[in-house]
Amino acid sequence: MELIVAVSEDWRIGKDGNLLFSIPEDMKFFRQTTQGKTVVMGRKTLESLPGGKPLKNRQNIVLTRNEDWTAEGVQVCHTVDEVCKAVESLDPSQVMVIGGAEIYRQMLSLCDRAYVTRVFAQAPADSFFPNLEDKSDWKLESQSEEREHEGLRYRFCTYVRCAPAGKE
Repeated sequence: MELIVAVSEDWRIGKDGNLLFSIPEDMKFFRQTTQGKTVVMGRKTLESLPGGKPLKNRQNIVLTRNEDWTAEGVQVCHTVDEVCKAVESLDPSQVMVIGGAEIYRQMLSLCDRAYVTRVFAQAPADSFFPNLEDKSDWKLESQSEEREHEGLRYRFCTYVRCAPAGKE
C-alpha cells in the first residue's frame, strides 16, 4: 500500500477535522495520484469530504470501529485485517491510505511508499503524522523543487520504506 498526506514543517496534518493548508497544486496532486485507485480512510475523513460523499473515480474503503455505521458508495471495514482482506487481490501500488491521523497510525506499517507534501509553515493542530525523517525504516527517495502558493512554501516529497511493509 501507499499513502498520501500534506504536513506542516513539524508533521502536523489537521485541526478540527480540516486540513491545515489549502494549496490548489497539492489538491491537484492528490486527485492525480489517487485517481482510479482504492482509497482507505477513516469515517471522519469521509465526513470531511465535500458533502460527506465518497471520492469519485475511486473505490472508497472506510475503516471505522462503529459496527453500525454505513454510508452509500463505500465499503466499510472495522479492522485493519478486514481492510487487508478487501485489497489483497489488488496491486499494492493501487491502494492509497488518505487519512486521517488514526488511520495513518494504524496503516503506516503496511505501506511501502508515502507521498508527502511538506509545507514549510506551522499552524495550530490537533492531529499529527509520524515524522518519517526520524524513522530509520523510511528514506526520502525524491523531492520536487520548492514551490510557493500565497506565501506558503512547499515541496512534494516521496518517501520509501527501506524494509518491506509489515516487517517492522
